[in-house]
Amino acid sequence: MPARRKAAAVVTLGLAPLALTALAAAPASAHGSMGDPVSRVSQCYAEGPESPRSDACKAAVAAGGTQALYDWNGIRIGDANGRHQELIPDGKLCSANNDEFKGLDLARADWPATAVSSGSYTFKYRVTAPHKGTFKVYVTKPGYDPSQPLAWDDLDLADPVATATDPAPVGGFYTFSGTLPERSGKHLLYAVWQRSDSPEAFYSCSDVTFGGGSGEQSGTENAGGTDASPAPTASAPSEEQIEDGTDKSTVENHGHGDNDARTSAEPVAAANQPKAAGATENLAETGGDSGTPYIAVAGAAALALGSAALFASVRRRAVGGRAGR
Repeated sequence: MPARRKAAAVVTLGLAPLALTALAAAPASAHGSMGDPVSRVSQCYAEGPESPRSDACKAAVAAGGTQALYDWNGIRIGDANGRHQELIPDGKLCSANNDEFKGLDLARADWPATAVSSGSYTFKYRVTAPHKGTFKVYVTKPGYDPSQPLAWDDLDLADPVATATDPAPVGGFYTFSGTLPERSGKHLLYAVWQRSDSPEAFYSCSDVTFGGGSGEQSGTENAGGTDASPAPTASAPSEEQIEDGTDKSTVENHGHGDNDARTSAEPVAAANQPKAAGATENLAETGGDSGTPYIAVAGAAALALGSAALFASVRRRAVGGRAGR
């Protein structure tokens, strides 16, 4: 084979893997956590990762470190695809079986809790990159003991208190309504956000205290700590706190509900991202913006066309050279 044709073939073959790589690359770009009632990870992040105030959040940091709090919007499984109970064992629900977030699985009765009442409730899910999908929120059954590890059987899975598909993000929040049943004392709300444009799913645990009666939500309360060092009231991190922690997070935080793919929550350092339970790839490399596949296909097509044109050009020159001899 003439040298020029060999060169063209090498270029074509060399570009083919790049095209396949472009097709395969689909970084995760949806992140978030329940803001009201505030999730455990959001609460602890709001208190301050380096110096949390509540005993429960201090224990969470002691167990799992501060990075879990800076990554407050990244409790996820990249290849969940609805297999939540299969991938997350009992006792690991709040961390989604991710070792980075193991401090959130601590069985304690003093997690700061949001005060609620039975009846209608408006849920607010803090999202840093919006995507299509379905939210389901479950409440623990009567008799729930917060001092015991949370198990799937503790949740009333047959009757979610809220279900919402593709709610519109406004001001960085997905807002949707639900109905809380009759309960009393400490309970937990478990939220699952299963994306429909990716197998990726997000999870959060929100501690609540039912005050009895019925009616609208009743805000937050102090639920833990001691007289000498009272725990803070349950509250989600402010916009300023989220921005301040961006540099220390391994999860991109610039989406803020603007639906702009250029500011999606693509992980900053994929090599350091936690892996999904039962998965071999990094979570950062699964899922993706709904436009990602089209961009990848366009890029692959451009590479293929470019290599074909180069091959044709070299071949014409080779044929012309032989004809002129």
